[in-house]
Amino acid sequence: MMSSMTTAADRKLTGLVAATFTPFSQEGEVNLSEIGPYIDYLVKKQGVKSIFVNGTTGESMSLTVEERKVLAEAWCREARGKLDQVIVHVGCFNLKDSQELARHAAEIGADGIAVIAPFFFKPKTADVLRAFLQGVAEAAQTLPFYYYHIPAITGVNVQVRDLIDGIEKVIPSFRGVKFSGSDLMDFGQCVRYSQPEWSILYGVDEQMLAALALGAHGAVGSTYNYIGCHVNQLILAFEKGDHVRARTIQFKMQELLSFAIKLGFDVGVNKQLMIDVSGLCLGPPRLPVTPSPPDNSQLIIRKYRSLFSEC
Repeated sequence: MMSSMTTAADRKLTGLVAATFTPFSQEGEVNLSEIGPYIDYLVKKQGVKSIFVNGTTGESMSLTVEERKVLAEAWCREARGKLDQVIVHVGCFNLKDSQELARHAAEIGADGIAVIAPFFFKPKTADVLRAFLQGVAEAAQTLPFYYYHIPAITGVNVQVRDLIDGIEKVIPSFRGVKFSGSDLMDFGQCVRYSQPEWSILYGVDEQMLAALALGAHGAVGSTYNYIGCHVNQLILAFEKGDHVRARTIQFKMQELLSFAIKLGFDVGVNKQLMIDVSGLCLGPPRLPVTPSPPDNSQLIIRKYRSLFSEC
């Protein structure tokens, strides 16, 4: 992580952030030995310098609280001196576990925490959701705090624009949103009304270019684990005004993902694609997520190689 000369709260999170997969052994246990090589791969091969750990891609809801602590510690330890920022997702179904993980993230030197909306008993209004987030943020007041919006999974469809209205008054550490939803109007309004120190990050990889046009400060996604170098080229092309080049890369991403979706794209299939591209030993997903069928994996990696060359 970055030098202690600046605190985590002083740094704005921008650019690409890889939502990491959790390495497991073949027996389904957490495999910490692969985290160091994983980080080296992201930096050297993909040009990705920030990560979002223990999120959806990391199968957080299939992990125990203790496993999430052990993983967060390993990611932060191995990232030191190599990555810019490590954001630890601490959201759980209940407030107490989320607070425990938030306190732990502060103790181990994480650069920020993120929280998903609880989605067994769901908050029905922006006020209730804001109160839940406030309860978690208060357990780690020194860490930048991000709301993780992913309504397709949580079923919590509170407009983020409503949620962030005045949120800095109740959560002084609030620093932005991981917006993994397709409502670009809501996203655009979040960008428009964001504070200068906030980061509004987009999380639907196949629509990233549209989010950049609306002013996204960066992006968090699973595909940046294995096509991050190409997406960095997309961002650079966009910034230079080469929209044809940027669209070409975005269309390739869409072609890969639409092909994979027809074959049942999920975390298990996505994880296998990462293994095939990177050569890392990340193991199978944990039930109820199931491994990718070998035939499908071969088709998807073949499609990937037809679209993307090594950077």
